[in-house]
Amino acid sequence: MRFLPVNLNALLVELDDLPQTLALLASLRAEPIAGIEELVPAARTLLVTFRPAAIGADELVRRIGQRSLGAREARVDKRIEIAVRYDGEDLAEVAGLLGIAPEEVVRRHTGSDYTVAFTGFAPGFAYLSGGDASLNVPRRKVPRTRIPAGAVGLAGSFSGVYPQASPGGWQIIGITDAPMWDLSRETPALLQPGDTVRFVDVTAQPQAVPAPAAVAVVQPVAAKAGSAFEVRAAGLQALLQDGGRHGQAKQGVSVSGAMDRRSLQAANRLVGNASDMACLEIAYGGFQFACRGDAVVAITGADAPLTLTRADGTSWPLPRYQAIALGDGDVLALGEPQAGIRSYLAVRGGFDMAPVLGSLSTDTLARIGPPALATGDVLPLRAVATGALVGAPETPPADLPTVREEVVLDIVLGPRTDWFTPDALALLCSQSWAVTPQSNRVGIRLAGEVPLARAIHAELPSEGTAHGALQVPPSGQPVLFLADHPLTGGYPVVASVATHHLDRAGQIPVNARVRFNPIPAPGPVAPSASSIS
Repeated sequence: MRFLPVNLNALLVELDDLPQTLALLASLRAEPIAGIEELVPAARTLLVTFRPAAIGADELVRRIGQRSLGAREARVDKRIEIAVRYDGEDLAEVAGLLGIAPEEVVRRHTGSDYTVAFTGFAPGFAYLSGGDASLNVPRRKVPRTRIPAGAVGLAGSFSGVYPQASPGGWQIIGITDAPMWDLSRETPALLQPGDTVRFVDVTAQPQAVPAPAAVAVVQPVAAKAGSAFEVRAAGLQALLQDGGRHGQAKQGVSVSGAMDRRSLQAANRLVGNASDMACLEIAYGGFQFACRGDAVVAITGADAPLTLTRADGTSWPLPRYQAIALGDGDVLALGEPQAGIRSYLAVRGGFDMAPVLGSLSTDTLARIGPPALATGDVLPLRAVATGALVGAPETPPADLPTVREEVVLDIVLGPRTDWFTPDALALLCSQSWAVTPQSNRVGIRLAGEVPLARAIHAELPSEGTAHGALQVPPSGQPVLFLADHPLTGGYPVVASVATHHLDRAGQIPVNARVRFNPIPAPGPVAPSASSIS
């Protein structure tokens, strides 16, 4: 095993191959180590996220290093056949790369069983190992901006099926109507780790009209007479977000959740809620709602003006970071922030909505959870006992990011620093990076005057990616992964924003400039970590 740094709460275990990775995964699932929060397997790595308060990095490395790689996870005897029309746009190119006819590609692809090795990239996206060993082709040099749902593709030695329309770089050889991800099922992901899969050629058969899969639209628990918020102006983006969707990595679902968790927790604390209850996450202000009935709310996060207007037309400004009692007909308006970009609106008792996979968070990449709020939407509120306690006013943070000052973020180097030249590593921390308008909850796209040059140009097998990862695509311009990042990725990660600066990263506005400050990795884990036998 080789232990590589990821962040102050995560490390990457690199192994020789997929069987060793799955063996270590089986061992850690059969006999868990207290303090490990999430395990994300990939082609030859295992991403381990842990709670530093429960176990230190040095002790975690020691205990993982003692595990046998001979374990095998007990698998359910489940076999799934997937009907495929082999008319993909890359079929001829794949045949040319392999020096065989397209018909032979199909014969080999349908001639063997596959095993679901791990999931990632998107909910329901399974990496299928096995099959004919000759079907080993590189990803496309230039990924497509849109691949349709059901596309069957090849990348390296893996096969996979895109569960929804998305960008991607796999070689597409066919398409299936089988829904890979369907929230109407008890287990939404069709393919689970350990399942056996067989592809069946139905190219010559008439195309069936597939039944539409259930979409992740969240509705109120029930129509109730009670307090509610009526959205008068939705602003640029207003989403429900809570502490996140934990424990769903087996289905390829990341945690998601609030971009600025400290602000989410402060808002809930002020109104007397549990700290990770759902709030409205409002980006760039411009949000306004009317209160139906009585409610107690609090606004935290970005430094944005807050105005209360009574039913009689009287209005006045209100401070953030304190509990506010609203009466029937009161209108609360949130203006454009002067610092930071995301505000958090908590209401005492919370929102009366049904969770999806245990959370009300909206994952914009995976498209799980409630849609963004629109003008005219009505959000029902949960009833609370009269006289419920609220928190004392708090002091707003004084150092929220702005476009006027350079934002400094601490980073932990690794796990793939050796994929970059020494000059690139020096540039990462010496030059300033501009936040481009293409940034969102998935990640901040950065632009530097000089791109980062790679020392290794080979294709990196897919491996787990963490919140805060600085992934570097072939352009050399890093992408800082945020709350809605994919579980796995195929580009090298040069560093990660330290956990204590992730909330700060979630508040950085477009057109701001960022500079990175390297700090040591915890314990014995280092970018040049030696092998542990």
